[in-house]
Amino acid sequence: MSVLDDAPHVHADDRATWRAWLEANHATARGAWLVTWRPRSGRVGLDYEAAIEEALCFGWVDSTGGRVDDERGRLYFAPRKPRSVWAASNKARVERLIAARRMAPAGLAAIERAKANGSWVILDAVERLEVPADLAAALEIRPPAAVNFAAFPPSTRKQMLGWIAVARRPETRAVRIAKIAEAAARNERAPG
Repeated sequence: MSVLDDAPHVHADDRATWRAWLEANHATARGAWLVTWRPRSGRVGLDYEAAIEEALCFGWVDSTGGRVDDERGRLYFAPRKPRSVWAASNKARVERLIAARRMAPAGLAAIERAKANGSWVILDAVERLEVPADLAAALEIRPPAAVNFAAFPPSTRKQMLGWIAVARRPETRAVRIAKIAEAAARNERAPG
């Protein structure tokens, strides 16, 4: 069985219930499935944004989701890994949460850890759609890769740039750059 299979299912109809569960379990649980009402159920429940915000308060992050049944869905949450990168959307959320004094010590510690190890800023250039020099060089030597890459939708470019940015080893980064450049030369979107 995987960690996901063993994770508890937390039924939270409101923000306070989810926060109370996180407060009691954030330091000991390896993860949890948050079960909420789907909009089509007609029932009022915890919305996605509130669920994400409360998780961030305790240093947790969302992951995979799915359907429980016709009326309920679930989203997996777990403690953020130390080298987990921070998307601009989550950085904006924690800014608001800090200003509102909602952050718990565990959430603030996750932010400080990310700032100390660099994972806080890894995606900044990606969010700005900045093409790194090594990718630009690989695109330029494969005409018309650079033109094709620039014409891809921003979301596609962001996905590919992110794939490069999170590579842990230089060898992995080089392989990903080559795949992106080769695909762009064929006017195809590379994985990422």
